[in-house]
Amino acid sequence: MKTYEIVIGLETHIQLNTTSKIFCSCKADSWGAEPNTNICPVCSGLPGVLPVLNVETVRKGALLAAAMHAEINPVSYFDRKNYFYPDLPKGYQITQFDEPIGKGGYMDLQMPDGTSRRVRIHKLHLEEDAGKTKIEDGERLVDFNRCGVPLVEMVTEPDLRSAEEAAQYLTQLRQLLRWIGVSEADMERGHLRCDANVSIREAGSTVLNTKTEIKNVNSIDAVRLAIIEESKRQIEAVEAGQRIQSYTLDWDADTGTLRKMRSKETEADYRYFREPDLLPVVLSAEEIAEVIASLPELPIERRARFIQDYQLSAYDADILTSERSLSDYYEESVRLFGGAAKVVSNWMMNDLSRLMNDTGKSAAELRLRPIDLAEIIRMVEGGKINPATGKSLLGKVEAGGGKPAEIVEREGLGLIADEDALSGQIAAIIAESPAEVESFRAGKESLLGWFVGQVMRRTGGKADPKRTRELLLEQLKR
Repeated sequence: MKTYEIVIGLETHIQLNTTSKIFCSCKADSWGAEPNTNICPVCSGLPGVLPVLNVETVRKGALLAAAMHAEINPVSYFDRKNYFYPDLPKGYQITQFDEPIGKGGYMDLQMPDGTSRRVRIHKLHLEEDAGKTKIEDGERLVDFNRCGVPLVEMVTEPDLRSAEEAAQYLTQLRQLLRWIGVSEADMERGHLRCDANVSIREAGSTVLNTKTEIKNVNSIDAVRLAIIEESKRQIEAVEAGQRIQSYTLDWDADTGTLRKMRSKETEADYRYFREPDLLPVVLSAEEIAEVIASLPELPIERRARFIQDYQLSAYDADILTSERSLSDYYEESVRLFGGAAKVVSNWMMNDLSRLMNDTGKSAAELRLRPIDLAEIIRMVEGGKINPATGKSLLGKVEAGGGKPAEIVEREGLGLIADEDALSGQIAAIIAESPAEVESFRAGKESLLGWFVGQVMRRTGGKADPKRTRELLLEQLKR
């Protein structure tokens, strides 16, 4: 059998998290609403109505273009894309064609094996969403709630070479969208939707063969599985002497199978022309500069800086830059702690992560702020409380118990380092344990840990371990 290479391009539809739709004042996100309750004459396509552009969609679209290293177009236009589906009430979609909000661009993928791949962007434009159809009891039902929801459609060049690379692209794109604050990017709610264009060719060839398009894929895992299944199907077809036909395929997540929907349209089928009811979108040089200036440090850049500046492992840096709020929380905690950044990383990766999972909160939503975490770590590192007490303080502060130092004082959680208090406890334990004392003095020095444990038990874990060991050695060696 010949060796084949998979060639993949992805089309993503990104719902912008604006308050209202792109051309009317209806609520943009109607997830969970009753069908056809979030519509008006504009988005339901009634005759005689006129669209009014939501300026916030332009700003967010331009911000995404900047984050994708695309050129922000100072003058862009809206066009009509003509096609007839039951869920498209106007009989056309308002979108951008030859002069979109962004031109060019790329995303550099960081793969789990440490390699990287640059994925170029072919198209990046604003458009409105269509409605949604479903079959129920043999009837086709149409819900227009999504009509007019603001989208950025982004199409990659065919630069991906495996299902895993496609999954990584979507994972890192979702992270980026949330990081810069332009979309919730929740695939389950349709905030991020993906179609995959898949073709195969003999390894070493540079010719792009006939591709098929996989639609209705609603999770990253499903994208991975659908690409694997379609590439297998194409290889088997070619090996059997068949020609690949340009079809649009539907992915059935329940059965893990693909079925043909229709032959794939070309751009000529849509008969694009300028939208006559909307003026050109004009961005001044000052407005473009303002958008670019508002772009935060991006995840891949912050990850590299965390590895360089804080001496973190790639794994720790990946976790701590998975969300912007978590990344900001870590960096502020390091600044306030003033000690080793790795110490803060350990607390964040383990104990704070557990607290977030238990409460279902993001770092930004926690009552426990970076100043509180830094104070707890300082008390543990300074020997004022033991690690177990420090971990319990996280939950107590989150529950509204007050500041860490106040809780330690109020509940008497501080370590006992007073020589008189510890010496009395140690003397009593030695008196009660003659056999263990004799064994220790005979050379079984591992028993020191047992004696420390006895002191901890009597003091409820409050004895200062270091001072306890020193005083034990003094009395045991007399």
